[in-house]
Amino acid sequence: MAMLESGEMYLETIYILSRKSSSVRGVDVGEYMGFSKPSVSRAIGLLKNEGLVFTDEQGYIKLTEAGEKRARDIYERHTVLTKLFILLGVDEETAANDACRIEHYMSDKTFAAIKAHMEKYGS
Repeated sequence: MAMLESGEMYLETIYILSRKSSSVRGVDVGEYMGFSKPSVSRAIGLLKNEGLVFTDEQGYIKLTEAGEKRARDIYERHTVLTKLFILLGVDEETAANDACRIEHYMSDKTFAAIKAHMEKYGS
């Protein structure tokens, strides 16, 4: 099932925050993304229903194995595209913002070609 951009953004945010701290809370996600508590709660509920996140006994948000793989893939797209745009001469902020939008719509085939090109020429 294809996930909406917003769901991918939540997964990526949880992934980024969980790399900094093992205790990710809904309020942390909301602050990072600039979203309200009700919006975050609804999104986390949807991600739980898809088996991508769960909350532990202390109420911290954790990625399931499937959620972590999906989030890692999204984050990789973001970082590779940002790096590509910077190499092309785009400023870092614009590069990151554009990568964030594009990462959700690019086919796996196109991303694999970009990644291979970056590994060969751009790293």
